[in-house]
Amino acid sequence: MIDLKGRTAIVFGVANKRSIAWAIAQKLNEAGVRLLITYQNERLKLEAEDMIKELAGAEAYQCDVSNDAEIDTLFTRLKEKHGKLDILVHSIGFAPPDALKNPFLDTSREDFRIAHDISVYSLIALSRAAAPLMTDGGSIITLTYYGSTKVVPNYNVMGVAKAALEATVRYLAADLGPKKIRVNAISAGPIKTLAARAIGGLGLMLKSHEERSPLQRNVQQAEVGGTALFLASDLASGITGEVTYVDCGYNIMGF
Repeated sequence: MIDLKGRTAIVFGVANKRSIAWAIAQKLNEAGVRLLITYQNERLKLEAEDMIKELAGAEAYQCDVSNDAEIDTLFTRLKEKHGKLDILVHSIGFAPPDALKNPFLDTSREDFRIAHDISVYSLIALSRAAAPLMTDGGSIITLTYYGSTKVVPNYNVMGVAKAALEATVRYLAADLGPKKIRVNAISAGPIKTLAARAIGGLGLMLKSHEERSPLQRNVQQAEVGGTALFLASDLASGITGEVTYVDCGYNIMGF
């Protein structure tokens, strides 16, 4: 059992109880972490506050990661209330529907910008804001997918964004290493989340993973949550700048 009592974590991307971020939040909570959960806007506030009732001592804060002023306000409040931060989970990815529905060749300049701003730049902005609060070092964790390295039908601009995200992990790890802050990514296999449903052919993707992965099944949210807990703990103190696959081994197979 990993014990992280006395540590504070902020989790971005808890959309609902089927989201990967929710599974990570649960695992961290079970380990004794003080949890701070964010929601994007006022419309999602009630749902977020309802969910955190199941997480002992958790708090909910509003933050639209595309708004630098909201990021600054959030971390100022966190510093005033908690003083320090130990763990940041970035489980955020978005691309406009047309960029996922249409051929990649037809990706508009604006859709490309939005996908990279929300899915990639947000990690930079949040890491920059969090670093001064990680006075005893810390762990920053983001979520990626196999479509960053291989062409996955209908994943389109999100594959390019995830490739950029993985490169961002490496550069942030180099910048933040001297501060004893580790930055890592988890590449999870496909899971039936609200975000995944935006990708056409999800059913075929799940079937393919189940048939071809060495474990002959799909990964579960809780397994991704467990990996995040490990990366957040001192057991992973020598790991930074890495992409850890949690996909039942699918990524190792040729065909």
